[in-house]
Amino acid sequence: MELYGLIGKTLTHSFSGDYFLRKFQEKRIDAVYRLWEWDTLPDLYDFVRQNTDLRGFNVTIPYKRAVIQYMDKLDKAAGLTGSVNVVKVKRKKDKIFLHGFNTDVIGFERSLKPLIQGRTGLHALILGSGGSAHSVAFVLRKLGIYFTFVTRKPNKLEAVGYSWITPEVMKKCKLIINTTPLGMYPNVDEKPDIPYDLLTPEHVLFDLIYNPAETLFLKKGREKGAVTKNGLEMLKIQADESWKIWHAKLILGL
Repeated sequence: MELYGLIGKTLTHSFSGDYFLRKFQEKRIDAVYRLWEWDTLPDLYDFVRQNTDLRGFNVTIPYKRAVIQYMDKLDKAAGLTGSVNVVKVKRKKDKIFLHGFNTDVIGFERSLKPLIQGRTGLHALILGSGGSAHSVAFVLRKLGIYFTFVTRKPNKLEAVGYSWITPEVMKKCKLIINTTPLGMYPNVDEKPDIPYDLLTPEHVLFDLIYNPAETLFLKKGREKGAVTKNGLEMLKIQADESWKIWHAKLILGL
């Protein structure tokens, strides 16, 4: 039986297990998908050795950047974003090779495009600065959308604090993307600290969170008439891309 799974710190919010279970059942695939919750990232080579049937796994918050130290090879998107959310496991005799991919960029781009069709000269705020934030930035660069990272602790030159979001900034930046875990189940009463009273029907709010279906961030936007979307479609797209990667005949060149 083939083994797949998801690694992260807190996975009570995740739909991935049920999603892949249904996929395995529909396609009559002899495989299981497990969730591994870790407070700290272990040695991934040891992890793979201990799970001899493991063929690949997904990576979520907060390890999308930390796992790179264990990757023997990165695809282009993972290398440019510094973020990995899919790992393909290859074994050759007693050696283990880990190939890191980023399918978040595919899922986000396909999910975002219908929301901004026909809009030009867009400026965006990316809330957060982790692995998912850099995947979002990768897509925005590709689409020619100007953006600014916003974090609670702006200790990097590329990021600003939430106090920087003035009425002028809100008027200019019509696309706001939440890549933080704020509002994720079970902490559904949390939300990023933006001036929600300045939202308008011209704004688009995208939340990478998909559980709950409507975060407080999205609810506040909807109440102001903004276009809103959660991360469920993005999850499904990147999950399907993960499956393709795990079953592709890839040459690692190692």
